Amino acid sequence: MQVEASKRMHHSEMFASGEYIDNDLLLNWKVKVKNLLSKVCGEESQHFQQFEKNEDGILYTTNYTTFKSLKAIFLAAKEDFEGGYLSSMRTLVQAEVFDSELEQANELLSSGYSTAAAVIAGVVLETALRELCDKERISHGKLDKMNADLTKAGVYNKLVQKQITALADIRNSAAHGKPNEFTEQDVSNMIRDVGQFLANHLIS
Repeated sequence: MQVEASKRMHHSEMFASGEYIDNDLLLNWKVKVKNLLSKVCGEESQHFQQFEKNEDGILYTTNYTTFKSLKAIFLAAKEDFEGGYLSSMRTLVQAEVFDSELEQANELLSSGYSTAAAVIAGVVLETALRELCDKERISHGKLDKMNADLTKAGVYNKLVQKQITALADIRNSAAHGKPNEFTEQDVSNMIRDVGQFLANHLIS
């Protein structure tokens, strides 16, 4: 790690003598990690709050000591994430993003932009399929393939698979500039059905 590699011994009469690391590198690392913890764990989490509490260090200690404390918090969060303990928080964050996107699609539709609304709803649907594939350890691919693979894995049945195929057809028509192949009502139903799919299979 570049931050740790900058470690040097420093003797000072005014400050604590000991091992120091490059301040700019440390600041850059802190900003990135804090942003990551905020997004993945949430600002109410113990990981984020402990990081924030320790980021300024303690009086008469070196910045390397501060870095070691922050690194321990980061590694604990990483371990919890990889162990699946933060999956509910990740799902919650993802749910908020999906809600925001579908809300935007509804606003576009009500303003007469049905093509743009269908494209956005389609992006939400494809992103949701990718999330489900991650949960099932299925490799990403084109929407049709992910849809088939998820059905084969038993995540949902063939009826849902057909519904997703129909929704994807609307998205594809919109993306290729063929508004004559769907109606505003089709897009309205699409937004509703994508929201229902998320509620049934991704957001719990």
